[in-house]
Amino acid sequence: MTLDPQSLLTADSIRELSAQIAVDRALPWGKGRGPADTIWMGVIDGSGTAVSFIQSIYHEFGSAVILPDSGVIWQNRGSSFSLDPNATNPLQPGRLPFHTLNPALARLADGSVLVYGSMGGDGQPQTLAAVFDRIVYQKMTPQAAITAPRWLLGRTWGESSDTLKIESRHRAATTDTLKQYGHDVEIYPPYDDLMGHAGAILRHRNGMLEGGSDPRSDGGVARW
Repeated sequence: MTLDPQSLLTADSIRELSAQIAVDRALPWGKGRGPADTIWMGVIDGSGTAVSFIQSIYHEFGSAVILPDSGVIWQNRGSSFSLDPNATNPLQPGRLPFHTLNPALARLADGSVLVYGSMGGDGQPQTLAAVFDRIVYQKMTPQAAITAPRWLLGRTWGESSDTLKIESRHRAATTDTLKQYGHDVEIYPPYDDLMGHAGAILRHRNGMLEGGSDPRSDGGVARW
């Protein structure tokens, strides 16, 4: 980040940003969209200590409650609870809200360690399963496993359809076969944001590290 975060909270900065809002028309779709509200991060240090981590504020502005000393926005995962005591997920003391966050870490049989994860709502477990299978069983590099075409079955954040969503980079024969199997297939553009923003780091037994980031996002891989 090239800006001091605190500078974004000054009165002048807020006035400058608010002046860009047009009350009589919608901005072109895309220009008014900020970065996503969930990110995955993974790290493995020189000694092999590994962390797989997800940060999420849930809705676009979380709870809209900002801590005055830090400027951090509180998340609103509590909205997943119901105030109906007879509901499946009622609000009760000590309970945690149902959510889709599942940063993953695997210690493999050969002694290597894999940290991997993704944003993407209900699509997260599907993306993680694909990335794991490609790296562990198909012996793809983390980058190749993440870049390869993906799919998403059912609904996810911002989508209401329960279709099988497939990137157009899949072979036509694959798509045709799935349709023949009775799937309601929707074709999405290459590297579509809907398929999640995955990342992975693989530490081999000899200490060598391999990483991959998603071309569907603005993430990256770094070493130091």
